Amino acid sequence: MLRIAVQSKGRLYEDTMNLLKEAGIKVSSTKRTLLVQASNFPLEVLYLRDDDIPQTVADGVADIGIVGENEFVERGFDADIVKRLGFSKCRLSLAIPKLVDYPGVEWFEGKKIATSYPGILRKFMQEKGVGTNVHVIQGSVEIAPGIGLADGIFDIVSSGSTLVSNNLKEVEVVMQSEALLIGNKQMDEEKKTVLEQLLFRIESVLIADDKKYVRMNAPKARLADIVKVLPGLKSPTIIPLADEEWCSVHAVLDEKHFWEIVGQLKALGAEGILVTPIEKMIL
Repeated sequence: MLRIAVQSKGRLYEDTMNLLKEAGIKVSSTKRTLLVQASNFPLEVLYLRDDDIPQTVADGVADIGIVGENEFVERGFDADIVKRLGFSKCRLSLAIPKLVDYPGVEWFEGKKIATSYPGILRKFMQEKGVGTNVHVIQGSVEIAPGIGLADGIFDIVSSGSTLVSNNLKEVEVVMQSEALLIGNKQMDEEKKTVLEQLLFRIESVLIADDKKYVRMNAPKARLADIVKVLPGLKSPTIIPLADEEWCSVHAVLDEKHFWEIVGQLKALGAEGILVTPIEKMIL
């Protein structure tokens, strides 16, 4: 049985549980207790505060855990990064009152900075050669400048709306963060086998997340040009149609470049373009 530590509430909890669900792992969400066993996979879920997860995995109380990179780096416990998961993305940034002129990081010399991430902040300031007074706060860091508790803050930023609502502006991005799957360094072989099965499922979900399955009718006279535009995993599927001058082309597109590619396909004469989301992708 493999034990995974996950955040007990918040955005990372929701993203993690959605990932497990998409991976076909059934975990009861009713009457949630500290430890819940999946009904169809050798996995049990341990619900914790996010800042407790790195130590729990490092100490072997949990075999693996899903945690924000910001918490993992800040806590500094010795565990393996098994996989970067690509969701729950944010950044750790310095912010100051929006009406203050900002010449550069030297502005923070001698200033008081409120943060829940003193370790990351102190390392950054040491690398820049800037001396600051770090004031550790747990909770609503963004209100500190407004009540005179600090000159600036160092905190998580996602959309930036919280900064705007507190009359702050982001001036330095110190690190990018995303959800990590971390693992205990002393995991036994039996648990590693289960982890490999779990990773196979997770990777199938993540690979499909930003992909679209596209089908279209294409004139055979332009088929070579159309195939060059399509960046399929290997090559697109070509199916003959009743009309000998046309064929059906099937391919997988990356959503990031989707509209650009579709525009090129239409310009080359493709018609009846049908787009379908992909739930899983097994490579």
